[in-house]
Amino acid sequence: MYRLEYPWLLALLPLPLLLYWLLPAYKEEQDSLRMTFFHYISSNLGLTPQAGAVIPKTNWLQTVLAPICWALIILGLARPQFVEPPIQKIQPGRDLMLALDISQSMEAPDFRTPDGKRMRRVDAVKQVVSGFIRTRKNDRIGLIVFGQAAFPVAPFTLDHDACLQILSQTDAGMAGPQTMIGDAIGLAIKQFKNSDAKERVLILLTDGNDTGSRMPPRKAAEIASQNKIMIHVVGLGDPRATGEDKVDYAALNAIAKETGGQVFHGENSVELRKAYATLDKITPQNFKTLSYQSRRELFVYPIAAAIILLLGYHILMMAVSIASRFFSRRLRSTEISASDVFKVHI
Repeated sequence: MYRLEYPWLLALLPLPLLLYWLLPAYKEEQDSLRMTFFHYISSNLGLTPQAGAVIPKTNWLQTVLAPICWALIILGLARPQFVEPPIQKIQPGRDLMLALDISQSMEAPDFRTPDGKRMRRVDAVKQVVSGFIRTRKNDRIGLIVFGQAAFPVAPFTLDHDACLQILSQTDAGMAGPQTMIGDAIGLAIKQFKNSDAKERVLILLTDGNDTGSRMPPRKAAEIASQNKIMIHVVGLGDPRATGEDKVDYAALNAIAKETGGQVFHGENSVELRKAYATLDKITPQNFKTLSYQSRRELFVYPIAAAIILLLGYHILMMAVSIASRFFSRRLRSTEISASDVFKVHI
């Protein structure tokens, strides 16, 4: 789309005509020779002299080019532009960190598919979390896995395909046999340090209880709350189990309550999908659409055209002047040689 940045400058187009009509003629005093017989000369030449009537002659080309060059200069000053189609950019308003437990207990094949087949906990989690990531197109997503230690495997990014690829390559036991929930929360807090998003959400998924983190989970949750990070917790497994396989929902509730989050039970595939569907609803996508249109300045073209026309006109006039002088000299030399020949014959 073409547009003018200053279209009001086009009102200057008739300015030369207004000046010609409204302003008095330019007068200049010059020395002159008074001749008593001037009227005889002017009458014999058929001229009617007027006071101050020395008017420079113009040719038809100058008459045509002057308004064209003026119009081109005004058009250049109005800054013609070509505006490109709008480019829309999504600016995320939320950073979403997923912390997934991949301790050895995630190998347990106690989840069932809709057709009744058994599957490992880690496989069920990867399926559900992958679907959740695909629905969050406008959120920056990061990924942490933890077991005996916590590891950041994907920073906050809009490249969700990369997150899905990393998630597909993750398996139970890769981070050790134990479950360090407090360390996972502490690592997430560090990841959020470089986040400028107004909303910061950590979704923590675990199937056990904390087994000796360097930072106690409740203390980590308190620090997360101070950093305005909301933690939602999804618990897996049977709360009636014993030992490290037992899900400590009391501790998980304390973590979520400290930060204003919620706790969800994902004891089977159906409950796990419901938990992430609820998370998708209570954390609606928060983003801002920015529209940008690049512009290409075109003022150089009318200005360059005006300069080329003026230079071309002056070069043409110079060539005509040189040619006329050359031919006039040749003509004079021919006349002189002819008169010499005539004298010789006489």
